[in-house]
Amino acid sequence: MPDNGRPEQAGPGWHRRSRILRIYFTADDIARTRLAPALDPLWELVLALQMLRPQRGDLLFGAWRRNAVPHMRQARLAEMLPLLLALTPTIGYFPDFLNPADSIRGLDHGLEAIRTTPVRRLAADLGKLSATKPLPPRARPLAAGDPATLISLTDALARSFDVLVTPHRRALEAAVGRDRQARAHALAVGGVEELLRSFRPMMSWSAGELAVPGHRDQELHLDGRGLLLIPAYFCVGGPLTMFDPELPPVLVYPVERDPDVLPMRTETASLAALMGTTRAAALAALRHGPLTTTELARTLNISLASASQHLTVLRQAGLALAHRDRHRMLHQLTALGSALLDGRSPTDSLRRAKTARHQLDEASPAR
Repeated sequence: MPDNGRPEQAGPGWHRRSRILRIYFTADDIARTRLAPALDPLWELVLALQMLRPQRGDLLFGAWRRNAVPHMRQARLAEMLPLLLALTPTIGYFPDFLNPADSIRGLDHGLEAIRTTPVRRLAADLGKLSATKPLPPRARPLAAGDPATLISLTDALARSFDVLVTPHRRALEAAVGRDRQARAHALAVGGVEELLRSFRPMMSWSAGELAVPGHRDQELHLDGRGLLLIPAYFCVGGPLTMFDPELPPVLVYPVERDPDVLPMRTETASLAALMGTTRAAALAALRHGPLTTTELARTLNISLASASQHLTVLRQAGLALAHRDRHRMLHQLTALGSALLDGRSPTDSLRRAKTARHQLDEASPAR
């Protein structure tokens, strides 16, 4: 995720600064690198639990959060919610044991792996977490491997999955499926190296090294184990990996999202009917200040080409304008764009909004 002034950002291990993760491949690692076969339920759940709290890059999740928080409290989760939130901070370290490798086989397999986590792992992970922030009382028996606490935790995780992920699972799986299709095409065209090159500009591949900017400083030597690439819908920043280098190597990365998958703010939803969901989200993003094309793409988690297309259409419709600031081209709302977002309805604004709608229809099909 882009630097937002916070010293770190969450992931298993220490989350991303303006630094870099370097992953080193041997020939055996290239041969053993693969794509996850489907959505990983525990990664999505952990990232969704983080999304219950605001973080940069979460523009599309505001209404989802407002819907999710009261449902979490209603789903017999009030007692366990402090522990769930403490285990999944949006800044700093969170425990590796929450994301066992067995999760890729399904939620039940992942939860069973958590229930059977060795006490040594629980104590080490929670000890590391407690060094960064105070933990609720339930963390102590959890660190000791208390069976009842582990069962309570996994039951709470299962209920949280039902609240946060299950209502949107079909759409999430579709987004992950589209990403896998694009990666599989790159793999078919040029093998694993072309697959790794397909992640630009999120990360870059060169001469046996995969470089991931924005991650904490880390070097990961795969040592013949290969790398499992896991696409994730609720990942709003750059790729994530495990803190412990001895665990099976994974790289979790964000997929391109359709803004209409999750509930939107009322005004954004109304605009979506006018101009398409992605374009409405782009317009809403500009409300917070001028953005470059790259910043908009990162905010919406869409490709640079898609962001450029939407900005072109918004400019043609008179809803945004561009100006150069030294070496950067910045895009910002016009008065008409602001009026459209705010729902103001003076006669002149209405007339120009109708004109803008006509121009949008002519310029590009809605998405």
